[in-house]
Amino acid sequence: MKKFTALFAALLLASASQAFAAEAYPTRPIRLIVPYPPGASTNDILGRALAQRMTTGLGQQVVVDNRSGASGTLGSEIAAKSTPDGYTLLIGVASPLSVGPSVYKLGFDPVKDLAPIARFALIPYVMAVHPSVPAKNIPEFIAYVKARPGKINFGSSGSGGSPHLCSELFKSMTGTDMVHVPYKGGAQAMIDVLSGQVPMICTGATALSGHIKSGRLRALGVATLERSAQMPDLPTIAEQGVKGFDVSSWSGLMAPAGTPKPIIDKLYKEVARIIATDDMKKFMLNTGAEPALMAPQEFGNYIKSEIAVWAKVVKTANIRID
Repeated sequence: MKKFTALFAALLLASASQAFAAEAYPTRPIRLIVPYPPGASTNDILGRALAQRMTTGLGQQVVVDNRSGASGTLGSEIAAKSTPDGYTLLIGVASPLSVGPSVYKLGFDPVKDLAPIARFALIPYVMAVHPSVPAKNIPEFIAYVKARPGKINFGSSGSGGSPHLCSELFKSMTGTDMVHVPYKGGAQAMIDVLSGQVPMICTGATALSGHIKSGRLRALGVATLERSAQMPDLPTIAEQGVKGFDVSSWSGLMAPAGTPKPIIDKLYKEVARIIATDDMKKFMLNTGAEPALMAPQEFGNYIKSEIAVWAKVVKTANIRID
């Protein structure tokens, strides 16, 4: 009985000290790892905006640390292997964390080694074609491709990335046969799509919206289940007959696994507060992202489901990354 009482007292003391630490947290600057170069992606822009607002809300400097390399997996691994004390955080991104386990040999497990805090943004994907393609919508495009099996190309920023997998998912769900043309980055792919050398691409709305507005590309459908706030008149691919088609890039705040729950909860409340402000909503929409808040457990389940979806697509398409 004495042993049980002592154990109970120790657990109570540990819980109380965790709660006290979270109440005092943070007492020094926080490092926020962004796994991409400065200014090179929407995720970096969003990470900096979040860091600035967290600095104000938490009363301690949140310092962005860009750790680019290996398609975002390098910075993610650094965060996963950091001390779980709340002073190293990560801007978690879809490509390295939900696609990465299926296409790369990761030095960490996104589910076991990282603790989800909050998903805060979605970047909708859009399928678009060069105006020389006669199809005006998804059913017409499916018919156009089926009449030309193996003759229609699609471009992407590289093998195994979300733009590549978006079109592979489309192929598997529609029974179409298209040829993948990988590039060393989205900018190079866009040049050939704009010239008509490659007729189709599926990528973030941010990269496409200007070209769609100018008429240099034609949008066929939004790849998310709900219409995009940026293109409210453009139907989703799902509502055009490809039921359940859902592709986007997401951004979230994460910490090393083992970070005390009271600290996770405090950080979630801070992110939720920031995302609810009109200032942050306007900023996100201007960068091509949409507010999409998820709490820790929901976010964790979402990542698991994303990993499962993309594992099937990678297997079906037989994608290999050397």
